[in-house]
Formats: sequence, C-alpha cells, structure tokens
Amino acid sequence: MQPRIVAIGGPLKEATFSLPEGEVTLGRDATNGMSVIDPSVSRKHCLFRREDSRCLVKDLGSRNGTVVNGVAVKEHELSHGDEIAVGDSVFLFLIEADERSRAGGGVEFDDAPSSETRILQPREIVYLHPDRLLEALPASLPVARNLNALLKISRVVHAIRNLDELQAQLLSLIFEVVPAGRGAILLSDDGEEFVSRYASTRQRQQTQLVKVSRTVANRVIREGTAILGCDVPHTGELRDVESLAESQVRSLLCVPLTVFERVTGCIYLDSTQAANRFTEDHLQLVAGIAGICAVALDNARRLQWLEDENRRLFGEISKSHSLVGESSPMEEVYRFIAKAAPSDSTVLIDGESGTGKELVARALHSGSARAKKPFIAISCAAIPESLLEAELFGHERGAFTGANALKKGKLEFADGGVVFLDEIGELPLSIQVKLLRVLQEREFERLGGTRPVKVNIRLIAATNRDLKKAIKNGEFRSDLYYRLAVVGITLPPLRKRRGDIPLLARHFIQKYASSCGMKAKPVSREAMACLANYEWPGNVRELENAMERALVLGASDTILPEDLPETVLEHVSGWELDSATYHSRVKEFKKQLIVNAIEQTNGNYVEAAKILQVHPNYLHRLIRNLEIKDAIRETLEENSN
Repeated sequence: MQPRIVAIGGPLKEATFSLPEGEVTLGRDATNGMSVIDPSVSRKHCLFRREDSRCLVKDLGSRNGTVVNGVAVKEHELSHGDEIAVGDSVFLFLIEADERSRAGGGVEFDDAPSSETRILQPREIVYLHPDRLLEALPASLPVARNLNALLKISRVVHAIRNLDELQAQLLSLIFEVVPAGRGAILLSDDGEEFVSRYASTRQRQQTQLVKVSRTVANRVIREGTAILGCDVPHTGELRDVESLAESQVRSLLCVPLTVFERVTGCIYLDSTQAANRFTEDHLQLVAGIAGICAVALDNARRLQWLEDENRRLFGEISKSHSLVGESSPMEEVYRFIAKAAPSDSTVLIDGESGTGKELVARALHSGSARAKKPFIAISCAAIPESLLEAELFGHERGAFTGANALKKGKLEFADGGVVFLDEIGELPLSIQVKLLRVLQEREFERLGGTRPVKVNIRLIAATNRDLKKAIKNGEFRSDLYYRLAVVGITLPPLRKRRGDIPLLARHFIQKYASSCGMKAKPVSREAMACLANYEWPGNVRELENAMERALVLGASDTILPEDLPETVLEHVSGWELDSATYHSRVKEFKKQLIVNAIEQTNGNYVEAAKILQVHPNYLHRLIRNLEIKDAIRETLEENSN
C-alpha cells in the first residue's frame, strides 16, 4: 500500500504527497511537511499519521477546522477516496489500486487498413428481434445457451453502477459464450475520440496490451455496422497487418454500442487459436449483447463524470464559502460553530448586513450530520409577499389562478437537510404563523391543500434587524422569536475586527485573480492603511467589492490608494486623530507639496501628478479631501499677476 494525498483544490492543486511511516504535519508555516500558503489555513493545521496499514488525520486545534467528507473531525481514520477540506484547500486520500482494478490491460491501436468477410447491419441482428429469432437461426445452434447468456447480462447491467466493474463483468460473461482470448470496450463522445478504454483477457492474470485495429473500430463507430473477421491470416489485407501477425490473431469481431440511434462506442474481441474461430453466430450474439448493455455503459460513464464533477464543485463551494479571520471575535464565531454544528437545534444569526451570516449558516450545515443533504437558502425580503407563501410551502393544483399543477415548496425540497431563512425579520405575520407550526410539528399544508406534509429539516435564520424591537412594534411574533432563538450568535462587524482586514483583502484578491484569469497583486502599505482606517458600513461584502474593483481597474502591478473606492479614501476615522500634532503636520506637508507641484507646472495637473509620482485621479481626490482648491487658485492667480 502506498498512501498519498492529492490536492484537488487550493494553492497546491494537482500536487501529490506520499505519506511515509510516522507523522506529517500540514499548515501555513514553512516548517510543515506539507506547507500551504493559504490565509484560511492555520500555522499548524492538522497532521497525517501512518501506522502500518492505517492512516489517520488529526486536527491540531485549527481555527477553521479539518473536514472529512463534509464533516468536521478531531481525529479520523482515512479510507481510500476520502475528501479532506483544510481551509480553502481540498485533498483526496488515495491508496494504490488493488489487484482487481489492475486486472484490465491497456489498449494499443493498429492503424493499418483491414478487409472483412462479413458486414452486419443493425436490422440483421436477430437477437434484438425475438419474433424472428427461431426462424432465422439454424436448429443446430445452441440457442438456449445464448439466450441464457443474454439473460445473465441483462441482469448484470441493471445491478452495477461502477463503469470499470460493469465493463469487467460484461467481458467476463462474453468470454463464457464466445471463444475470444482478449476483449476491449471502447466508449466515444464524438464518434472518433475514445474517452474510455477498458481491456481484459480470458486469463485475468495476463495484463498484456490488447491491440485494437483503429481502422476497424473507427469504421464500426462511423457506420454503425458490426464487423467479423473469421480467418485473419487469409482475409484480404488483414493478413498483411504486422501487429496482428505478431499477436497471431486468427479471428476478430467488433460491434457498435448504440444509444438512441447514436453510436457511443464498440465492443472488440479477438482470438489467437485456430480452433476457436468466430462464426456469424458469435457476431449475432455479441451484437445482441451490445444492444442490451449500450445504455447501461453510457449511463455508467455519465454517472462517473457527474461524480467527478460533483467532487470538483464541492471543492469549489467549500473554497467560496470559507470563513477567514484570526481575530478574537472570529475565534468566538469558530467556537460557536464547532459546538452548534453537530446538533439539530434551530439557530438565529444576528448581525449587520455583509458580516457573513450565510457563510456561518453554511459552515453549520457542513459540520453537521446533514452535510450531504440539501442546503436551501431563501431571502425573505427578495420574494414578494404574494409569492412567498407558495415559494416556501408549495401549492396544490387549482389553489389559485394559474396553478395548473402541483408544485412542491422549498421546505419539501430541503427534506433531510437545512433551510436558511435570510432576513427573517421581513417575514409577513401571516406566514410567521405557518412557520411556527413547521418548527413545532415539522409539518405544514401546501397552499390550497388539506393534508399535512411531514418534513425533516433543520432551520437556520438570520436577521440584521432588532427582532425584540420588532416584537414591541407588533411586527414580529414573540412565540416565533423564542422558537428561532434556541441557539443564537451575533456576528461582529468588520470595524470591530480590523486585524482581519489584511487577511480578508489578500483572500479576495486571490479569489478574483483566479476567477478572472489575472495575476494577484500585492496591496501597497498606503492602500492597506486606507483599508484599515475605513469604518466599512457594508462590512466584509463591501471590502470584497472594493478588492474586486481594485484588482480589475488598477493600472499598476500593486494595488495603490487611487485604486480604492472614493468612499474609502474620503473617510477619516476617529482613532486617526489621537496623535493630532503628528497628523496635522503630515496633512500640512501634503498640502504644501501639492501646491508647489501645481505651481511649478503652471496649473497642469497631469504634469504635477508626474512630479508627485501619483495617478492624476488620485491627485484630484487629494486636492478635494485636503480642501486646497482655493489655495491652488490663489497661488496661480498671484503668479499670473
């Protein structure tokens, strides 16, 4: 066994690390065996321990936790294929393939042209036409054996989902009724390119290449016809094919796999034994087998692609919804998530707009036993009141004008998972009553319905309003509030966690650099000071927008103050004035520098900006912020006189 960790998301994407005996740590610090340059990863995040055949992962008290297959863990024994999320990075734990996986051989194409002795059209495949079967086949053929083989294969294709396992079983069953020594199943997307190739031999311990004539395979797929070469050494151009001569191939057979009149691949068989020559009966049988298993093979290939895509998207979602921050207020948030996530308790998240309430809700979902079930997010303020009830609870056919069919609501779609109600304070009183019943009884009635619908959901709500004040004003039900606030947390605004601003800024720059195909830029000291001094009324969401704007519109290799939004540059926070003497002198010095530069260039702002080595737009902002327009005008008037 050779355990290894493969990065499928994050800064180390596509890197592979072998796990030796003993322990290997992972973290942001360069002293780790696996060093990850990622602000969401702790300095010492987790360790991997290999003890003989066992491999474990252990969280080292990291701030963002270690998640295995969507569940936060302290220590977990790893199995082949486990997915490990560490901050913004996602890894797969893999072990070398077992003997069964290695039984299939490879495929090598022979590009030499070939000539065949028999061409079989789809309408001639008698095994696909039971009414013609007995009259078409001579009485001497072992019809019963062939029909039994078809029955066994029809059962197999409905019982196996894994593509490799399905192909292995099919070839094994074909070898029972066809005297082939080697076989291959080739699956195609566009008629020429083979996206999946699986080969096997009658003797499973043999792993030599199965050489497939590309000319034969391409013709079968292109024309949708089955091809039989009964006696290769004496069949036209086939006897001149060097690879077939070297392999001593005596018979070959290739049939198309057709799904909804579209050829999706082919089955190839050959034999090196003169006594095991293929006949037209074998061609008919394998063509019938192909007709039975074509859809199953196509579905298995598509399912495999969907599972791979699902893992990739899960990694992307994990990255895009990660919480970032090392400040004390954020440590409290992480501790809350760790305690509240495993339970099924209703949670109320309070906080200003843009503080990351949905991110916390998703973190609670990811750390719970419901992690693999749906997470349905609903904004109570974004949906008109007239539509909100039907959106949440669904409606029966005929419930109102235009309700032409039954429609399930979001609560039904979330069955088994989590419903996140954002801006719960905007929920109308009439719907609050129905939601209260859902929380108490876990059931509701669709609009226009008479029968209760049972649901198993966990509810997480969020608000930026003072719900207690709303209760006093008669805008929110007190009984619903107390059912929602079983467990609650208030998220800190960004101005109360300023120490996280550099981490967040770099995180968003890296995020949008990747999505926009751009190179990430460092933030200059002056720009970072502007970010740290701003009050951020829009919180983390406003900072994210500012970083995206600076990255896209910035003209230099570094993010400068002039790349930031004007509101950030115009703001002066109260704590800046603590050292009034120092700041006032710096401000006066700036004023004098600008006035002197403009005076030197006779009022040419572009030239003055060059002297000051700033962007002209930034110079205009400075003049406006420092309120020196009048001083500049007076200076220029004096010089003109």
